[in-house]
Amino acid sequence: MKNTPYVLDMPASRTSCVVFSSPHSGRNYPETLLNRTVLSENVIRSSEDAFVDQLFSAAVDYGAPIISAVMPRAYLDLNRSAEELDPALIQGARRSGHNPRVASGLGVIPRVVANGRAIYRGKLTMDEARLRIDTCWRPYHARIKSLLKESHSAFGQAILIDCHSMPREAVAMARNSKSRRPDVVLGDRFGASASTEVVDQIEAAFSAAGLNVARNAPFAGAYVTQTYGRPARQQHAVQVEVDRALYMDEARIEPNENFCAFQAILRDVIQDIAGIGDERLPLAAE
Repeated sequence: MKNTPYVLDMPASRTSCVVFSSPHSGRNYPETLLNRTVLSENVIRSSEDAFVDQLFSAAVDYGAPIISAVMPRAYLDLNRSAEELDPALIQGARRSGHNPRVASGLGVIPRVVANGRAIYRGKLTMDEARLRIDTCWRPYHARIKSLLKESHSAFGQAILIDCHSMPREAVAMARNSKSRRPDVVLGDRFGASASTEVVDQIEAAFSAAGLNVARNAPFAGAYVTQTYGRPARQQHAVQVEVDRALYMDEARIEPNENFCAFQAILRDVIQDIAGIGDERLPLAAE
């Protein structure tokens, strides 16, 4: 596991054009990170989308692959460009215009975790940053590209579901006085990364399961949706953010008593999403 840049679970037969991705659920914290951080093991996990890969693991039962990170977001953020290097953290990195993500410490090698808490003592070398990108970031994105290409070739379209979780406090901030707190936020970059028809079907799948769905607020999608969403080419990318409080104890970073029940609810949602696209030709597993 330590030498693997991602985990890829493939269905026995690809019967869906959908690909699921969980870029922030990695939980293999290397000693080189833990020895250099000023944070406790619990605090450093605060930016992790804990257990999201498990929540969406049923994808393979409905003909869709799921690719998940191994290394944690605090080590490397797969939902950022490889060029988003933070000069405040990485020696020799050059500032290139104003990038609000990098400025806030959330570049491809994060400087902070949730609530702006600094991860490291001192700076990292450029060689170390490049090693992380070359060994983790590039293989992950190369595999996403190939999975989407396979889907497009077999089914005439490809849909990437970028799976994440959001803190309850972020959900509370997104709520206005006249609306229910959203359980799920779908991000399609305000229509730029996926067609309205596809996003409508994804929203309908969550709504049919009794979940309250919002769009693009407070999360509209980041690097993954921006890079892989090409609706004019029949390649769609939608970010899915699920309220962590529905299935986990956020303080302890442990599944709560609702985890299995919520996982069962998502199974039905996954089945509906995997069924998007009527003309489906089975693609043999590798």
